[in-house]
Amino acid sequence: MVAEVVPNAVPYEVVTRTDYSDVTYLLEVHEPEMARAARPGQFVMVMSHPEGERIPLTIADFDRERGTITLVVQAIGKTTREMQRDMVQGAHLHAMVGPMGIPSHVEGVRKVVCVGGGLGVAPVYPQARAFKEAGAYVIGVIGFRNKDLVFWKEKFEAVCDEFIICSDDGSVGMKGLVTDGIRVALERHGDVEEVVAIGPPVMMRACAAFTRPYGIHTVVSLNPIMVDGTGMCGGCRVKVDGRTRFACVDGPDFDAHKVDFEDLAARLKRFRDQEKEVLDRWEQGCRIPEAPTIPTPGA
Repeated sequence: MVAEVVPNAVPYEVVTRTDYSDVTYLLEVHEPEMARAARPGQFVMVMSHPEGERIPLTIADFDRERGTITLVVQAIGKTTREMQRDMVQGAHLHAMVGPMGIPSHVEGVRKVVCVGGGLGVAPVYPQARAFKEAGAYVIGVIGFRNKDLVFWKEKFEAVCDEFIICSDDGSVGMKGLVTDGIRVALERHGDVEEVVAIGPPVMMRACAAFTRPYGIHTVVSLNPIMVDGTGMCGGCRVKVDGRTRFACVDGPDFDAHKVDFEDLAARLKRFRDQEKEVLDRWEQGCRIPEAPTIPTPGA
C-alpha cells in the first residue's frame, strides 16, 4: 500500500500531532529530503523558534512516500514543554537539521531482541523494522509504567515475530521490568545474537548488566547533553571502553558492555539546577494573572 503524500505541506510543518499522555506527544514533520535520507538510529537537531534552544531528538519513524519525519517527545524541560504548547498541527518548526549520527547496524543478525522502555519505545521501533526487513527474527520487548501509557503496540506487532509488553503494575502484558521481558525471550531462544536497548540510562544500564553473563552483544543508544550535534562543542562526550567518544558523531549507538554509565549519569545531572531555574522562570511567565473584576455600572 502506497502512503498518501502530504498535500500542500511546506518544510518543517507539523502535519500530525498526537498526544499519548499529559507529557508525551508525537510530531510528524514534513521534510521530504530528510525523510529520504533517514536511517534507523539517527537523530535530528531541532529549533522550535528563532530564539529557541537546539535540542537533539531521535528519529522515531520516517515515511519516504509522505516525506515526513516522526518525533516522539517527552515534555520534561523548558524547550520540550514550549514545543508541547506551540507545535500543534499546522505549526512550523524554525529549523530541523539532519539526519545526524551513524545509522544502526542491522545487517547479518539472524535473531535480535529489540527493547524499549518509556520514551525509548519510539526510537527502537525503526530498528526493529529494519532488522525485520534485513531478514532477522525479531523479538520486541517494550515496557511502560501502566496500560494508560502504552503506544505503538500495533506498529510493533506488525514488525516483530514475537512481542512482549511489560508493565510496572501488571495492568498490561506481564508484570515486571523490561529485563524480565529479556529473560523470557532468552529462555525461549538460546540463539539470540544481539540485544538493542533504548530508554532511560538506568534502564539501559540494567539491560547491559543482564545480558553480560550471557555474552550477547548488546547495543544502547545514548542521548547525552548536546549543543551543536557536529562534535564541535564536546558537550555529548561519553566514556566508552575507557576512551572519550562523542555521541553525535561516534554514535549514538554504542556497545552497552563498554559504556561508563556512572560517568553518563553524572554528566546528565551537571546542569540540572540551571535547567530547573530556566523552567521555573518560563512557567512563571506563562501564568497570566486573572483579569480584575470590573463593577457593573449602576450596581
